[in-house]
This record gives sequence, structure tokens and C-alpha cells, in this order.
Amino acid sequence: MGSGQAVAVFGAYGHTGRFVVAQLREQGFVPVLSGRDADKLKELAASEPGLDVRPASVDDPASLDDALAGAAAVINCAGPFATTAAPVIEAALRAGIPYVDVAAEIEANVDTFALFADRARAAGAVVVPAMAFYGGLGDLLATAAMGNWTAADEVHVAYGLSSWHPTAGTREAGAVSRERRGGRRIRYTKGQLEYVQDAPPALTWPFPDPMGPRAVIGEFSMADVVTVPSHLAVPEVRSYMTVEAAKDLSAPDTPAPSAADERGRSEQTFLVDVVVRSGGTERRAVARGRDIYAVTAPLAVEAVERILTGRTRTVGVASAGEIFDAPDFLRALAPHISLELSH
Repeated sequence: MGSGQAVAVFGAYGHTGRFVVAQLREQGFVPVLSGRDADKLKELAASEPGLDVRPASVDDPASLDDALAGAAAVINCAGPFATTAAPVIEAALRAGIPYVDVAAEIEANVDTFALFADRARAAGAVVVPAMAFYGGLGDLLATAAMGNWTAADEVHVAYGLSSWHPTAGTREAGAVSRERRGGRRIRYTKGQLEYVQDAPPALTWPFPDPMGPRAVIGEFSMADVVTVPSHLAVPEVRSYMTVEAAKDLSAPDTPAPSAADERGRSEQTFLVDVVVRSGGTERRAVARGRDIYAVTAPLAVEAVERILTGRTRTVGVASAGEIFDAPDFLRALAPHISLELSH
């Protein structure tokens, strides 16, 4: 467990940030509350007595240095990550501590690999982007499904969400992503990211029981198209989203998620079905759980704990499946997800 180590949480007062703070405390860490809005930090601190509060701005490197001073690691929960990731990574490198974020923004994750891979590796530093429901979980499942395969033809990541009530942060990050790609879609095909103008295909995905076959939007690309091929030899990575959840996300009047249990989780449930294909052989990994925002917290905090205890396989910028023992990591999430692997 955390043994009382301090972990800075940038964006601690956000929807996901609050889950991360609670999870850090549960696992024996001491969260350091940071972010850009001093008033929201004070409000959070009132409900989390005894925690250090350190306002910081991505436009003020000295304030970020103060926020990270004495921390063993930093978890960045503040989107849009196109704005926050690089400055907080820079601060983590200056402090000599690991950096983890929960970015679902494809472009922000591409930037992290492109801008920091060489520097982080040379410094022996650890930077783990997209350590969240989108990007991290799919990558862990794909890596676990691969097993002893060194390459595959295709990875398919199908998201079966009962609903999707987006947070304000999700909406803002989505707007930034759409603007950066000029409204185009993005997919990973033939070994590279490709931007396209056409409408995504409408398909049916054979989810495992009890969900069963569901209508999905094909090529509903999330951070998996960055994390998975960053270390797995797979030329095609495709992701899918149930139509109902996609409609919730796109509707301007869909409300934000609301707490439905004592942990603050919503009623939303999810099933992530990952299929890896090589030739005529297929391998599968399935995860089931509740609340995509809440489950991001144990993913990010487990990552920090493993980094700080030396249970890693590489340094530099690395996705979850590359830096961690994927099956073991997924088993550690047992209180939060149920897992099925079939080889």
C-alpha cells in the first residue's frame, strides 16, 4: 500500500479527480490537492480535512513546481489535456517523479509520446498517459489477450455502455479534440493513424451474454488507437461504441453523471470486449464494471503504486500494457471489475 507517500493530484476537484483522491486515501497514500481553481480546491479540502492544498496554473511553472514539491508522483486529472499534459509532465521531469494522467484525448496522447519519449527515456523517468477507462483498460485487456503472441492482425475494442452521462470535462475535451482534427474522424489502420471525413460505419457487435449483440458505431476511436499500437505489433486497431451511449454523449441536454451509491458512482454499467485476431485464431478479454469515471481511479492509483514499488517493465513514455504485467494488473482490479480471459 501507499505507506503514507504524498501523491499530487492536479485537477483534484474535478469529477474524476475526486474519485482519484478517495482511491489514493483508500490505498494508503496522502493526496496533495492541486489545480487551477483555488476556490474549488478550498471547497474540496473542506470535505477532505488534513490534506495539503496547492493551487497551480499550467501557465506558471513555479506554481507547478510548488505543487509537486515533496510528492512521490503526480496524477493529472485536469483536462483538456491538450493544455495541461505537457506543462505538468515538464514539472514532473523537473521534480524527478513519475507522471500518470487519465487523458482520453487522442491528440494529447499522441503529443505525449511524440514530445517526451526521448527525454523521459534518457532521464530514466516514467510517464504513463491515458491510464484510464479509455486507453489504459483497453490496452491492458488487449495485452493480456495477446498472451504469448508477439504480433497479431487486428485488435478490436468494443464498448458496451448502458448509458453515457458526460462530465463537463468530457464535453470540453471532446470539443478541443474535434477542433484540433478539423471535425474529421480518426482511426488506426495499416499501421498508422488516419484522418477521414466520411461517416463511421453502423455495425452490430456480438457482445458476450447477457448483453448479446448490440448496434454499435464502428471506428468510434478512443485513446486505444494510440496506446495499443504504441507497443503491440498490430496494424489494425478498431474501437466501437454502443449506439445508445454515443447518442447520450452527443446530445447537448444529457445531464452529468449523478451519484447512486455511497462511493459516488453512477448507475452506469459497462462491458469492454476486446478481441485479438491472428490468422484464423481469436483471443478475447472481457471486463465488466460500473461507472467509467469511477473505475478510472483504481486504474490510475494502481499504476502509481506499481511504479513506486518498482513493478514496471520499462522507462520513458509507456502505455499501461507495455509498462505493467497486464494480467496481474487486471487481477488487482478485482474489487472494481470482473475479468474473463480466453485463449
